Amino acid sequence: MNEQIITRRQLIFGWTAVFIVAVIASLWAYWGGIENFYEGWYSRSIWENILMMLAQYWMLAIVFMIIGFVGIRFPRISLFLNIALGIGAAVFFSGASFSVLWIMILIPLTAIGLLFFFGVVKPRKFAYILVIGVPVLILVVTSIIGIVKVGNRVDDGDYGARAVKGSGDVCLIWAPKGPGWPESGLSYDESIEICLHLSEDGTELLEEEVNLWRLPTVSEAVASQILHGKNAGGVWKPDEEKAEYELTPDKETPLWDPHSMVIYYWTGAIAEEGRAYVISYNGGVHARDTESHYGYLAFRAVKECQY
Repeated sequence: MNEQIITRRQLIFGWTAVFIVAVIASLWAYWGGIENFYEGWYSRSIWENILMMLAQYWMLAIVFMIIGFVGIRFPRISLFLNIALGIGAAVFFSGASFSVLWIMILIPLTAIGLLFFFGVVKPRKFAYILVIGVPVLILVVTSIIGIVKVGNRVDDGDYGARAVKGSGDVCLIWAPKGPGWPESGLSYDESIEICLHLSEDGTELLEEEVNLWRLPTVSEAVASQILHGKNAGGVWKPDEEKAEYELTPDKETPLWDPHSMVIYYWTGAIAEEGRAYVISYNGGVHARDTESHYGYLAFRAVKECQY
C-alpha cells in the first residue's frame, strides 16, 4: 500500500513538471515566433535572420524544451542541469532585481528540477509531445504566418526624400536616409536636436540651427501610415489616446525601411512630463520615456509639402 502511494506521488511530481515546462516552452515559443517577425527578420541576409531567430527569439523556448527532454529521459540529471542554468542566468542577469532573478528564474528552475528528480513520467511519448511537439508546432505555425507577412511587404528601394499624402489634408515630406532618418536608435532630445540642424535636402547636419525639419505630430504620423502603397486611413483620437485605421499598416516604403531594425519613430508630441509618443510600423501609438535609447527606436524628420 505504501509503495502505491509513493508511486502515485512520483507520478504527480513528474507530470506536474511536464505540464509546467510544456506551458512555459509553449508561451516562449508563441512569443518568440511572433516577435521574431515583428521586430526581427529585417536583415537582407537569410543566414543572419536565422541566427537572430535561434539566438534571440527562439532560444528560451528551445532551452525549456531541452529541460523537458532531460527531465523526462534523465530525471536524476535534471536537477543539476537546472541548477547550472540558474547559476548561468544569475551571472548573465547579475544586475536584475530580486523579483526577476529569483522569483522568475532561479526558484522556478530549481522547483522544476526537484519535481523531475523526485518524480516519474510515464508514458514518456505523450510527455515528449507536450514539452517538444507542441512548442515546435507553435513555432512552425507562427513562422509560416510571419514569413508570409514579411514576404508581402512592399519595398520599392527608394530611400530618398518622399512626399507622402496622408488621410485628410496631411501632406509631408519625409527625410531621406541619413542624419534625418538614421538606422540606429536615438533619444527624443537627440532626435529634436538633429531636426534643428538638418540641411534643406535632409542629407547633412549644419553647425547652425536652421529649423527646417521637425518630428511629425501624432495625428500626422497616424494619418500617413500606409499598407501596400495605399493610405491606411489612420485617425488619431486624442481623448482616447489611440489610433484607428481602416487598414493595418506595415513596415513598408515609403515611410519605413523593411530592412532596418527600427520599428518605432518618435513623434513631436509630449504625452506627459518626461514622456513622448512613439508610433510603430503597424500603427500603434505608445508613450515612452524621452531618455529611452534603444536600437529599434529612432525617428524620421518631416517638413510640409511645397505646393
